[in-house]
Amino acid sequence: MLVLLPPSETKSTGGYGGPLDLGDLSMPQLTETRELLVRALVELAADYDASSRALGLGANGADEIERNAKLWVSPTRPALERYTGVLFDALDAARFTKVQREKAYRRLAVGSALFGAVRASDPIPAYRLSGGSKLPGFGTLAALWRPELTDALVAEAAGDLVVDLRSGAYQQLGPVPGAITATVLTEKPDGTRSVVSHFNKHHKGLLARALVQTRAEPADVRGLARVASKAGLRVEIASPTELVVLT
Repeated sequence: MLVLLPPSETKSTGGYGGPLDLGDLSMPQLTETRELLVRALVELAADYDASSRALGLGANGADEIERNAKLWVSPTRPALERYTGVLFDALDAARFTKVQREKAYRRLAVGSALFGAVRASDPIPAYRLSGGSKLPGFGTLAALWRPELTDALVAEAAGDLVVDLRSGAYQQLGPVPGAITATVLTEKPDGTRSVVSHFNKHHKGLLARALVQTRAEPADVRGLARVASKAGLRVEIASPTELVVLT
């Protein structure tokens, strides 16, 4: 099973690994595009105003630009520890046992505008680049990544079930045919349902945690629903490729 998580804008600082080495990352077929984008971000960081515009930063974006300027020299840490925020708080990887962490490294990957996708164990630096960003001299990131990212993710899954929890912008970077998606809906007292960003991220984190902790190897949406239900999530099967999680 391969579980694809969305990245987060916020990332932990520092690290205990050496500087970025693209050769250490999973899916080496993505190395050429990764290097192209890393070099572009480092170069762009020399122009504060251009960086702010391209990255959609506000008046306090200096720290983010500085991170990009140091992409080749900053310390790294596993992607599982690098990304922070609501989803990753719910995933709560810091409380994984040794066995669960090893399973997380095998099962989890994170979508990335900069790296395409990385395994949870891949050592990466802190950076700033979003799926909707437009870098000078480039088209959309989706146009850049899509020709190769889909093939890389399919190869990485090696025929196993793919559970795609990425947000729409990151799914567009490299759609995975046949992947199961999860839609998180908040049910109101009158019975209407809607997407609420905070609950969407939180419950996707809980689902990802359940998929790390389970001993099961679900092969379809019914198996995925059983794992989610046993973890205390309220779910419905919307289609063979869509699970609905209710909050």
